[in-house]
This record gives sequence, C-alpha cells and structure tokens, in this order.
Amino acid sequence: MMHPAEVVALGFRYPDPPSLGVLSDSVAAMPRSSVRKAMEDFIAAVESLELGEWEELHTRTLDLSPMFVPYVGHVTWGENYRRGEFMAELKRDMEACGVDLGGELPDHIEPILRYLATTPAPMSDLTDVLEKSVTEMQSTLRTAEKRNPYRHLLAATLAVVQDLKPVVIGVRQAIGDKQTIGDKQ
Repeated sequence: MMHPAEVVALGFRYPDPPSLGVLSDSVAAMPRSSVRKAMEDFIAAVESLELGEWEELHTRTLDLSPMFVPYVGHVTWGENYRRGEFMAELKRDMEACGVDLGGELPDHIEPILRYLATTPAPMSDLTDVLEKSVTEMQSTLRTAEKRNPYRHLLAATLAVVQDLKPVVIGVRQAIGDKQTIGDKQ
C-alpha cells in the first residue's frame, strides 16, 4: 500500500490515459481517513471528464497562469532569496531520500508530497511552513474558482500535513530536530 502523501501526489501529476485507474486503485487501497475521502471527492469530480478536459483543467489550474501557485516556497517567501535557500536545502534532502523531482522545482507540491512519503523526519523549514502554505493555496483557488476539482487535492494535502504533525514531532524528539537554514554557520 502506498503512503497517503504519495497517493495525493499522483493527483497532482499531469493526467494521461492510465491516470484515473491508477489513482482510483491507489485510493481504494487506502484505509478510511480524511485523506481518502478528499481523494474520493477528487476522483468523483474528474471521472466524468474526457481526458482532454482533465488535461485542460490541470493546465489551467496548475501550469499556465495557474489559479494558485503550487510552490510552497513561493507562497511563503515570494521571490525572496530565502526561497532559493529553502529550495537548495529541500533538493539536497529530496536527493538523499531518492525523490526524483520529475522536472519540477523542489518546492512544488507534488515532489514535496513524494518526499513526505519517504522520510520520517522532513526538514523543519518545510514542516514549519507547509500547513500555512497549503491553506493559502486553498484560499486562492477557492477565490479563483470555487468548484474546481483540485480543491479536493488541496484538502487531501492539508489532511496529509496534519496527519504527519504528531509523527514528525515524535521523531524530532527522538533523534533531535534537523538544523534550520537560519541556524547554519
């Protein structure tokens, strides 16, 4: 069974012919949870679309002049140098965990979700800002297009983040918190 964060990440990938089947099977294998419910809502919203319509929706929502910016660092720091430091550190952690960026920047929500699925102790700079960033993405999408199906993916993402919080806190207490970028000499 796939980690819930990895299942949610599948929904953020550009759709192709097997996407709906793979996503549906992955969600069906998940235990009942708020993540699964949000993913079922997403599937229900996109399964009636033709592939071309889903591709257009994906592009309109996430790629060309996106309805919300799917980059955690950009949502948090804009184009500030701090985003660059964050992405460099995140990329190092992702590479150490074997996460392929798949052509995206490291602060894109899709590789971040795959990263969360691979590490018991994500970098604190990420976990410190992730919930607030995803909440802001939700608000922006809700304002732009209230009924957009990707709202369900953002709800699933937020549920993943909230489910990880107690685990991350426990792991950090057990092994010691990773250094934040601002603490480096």
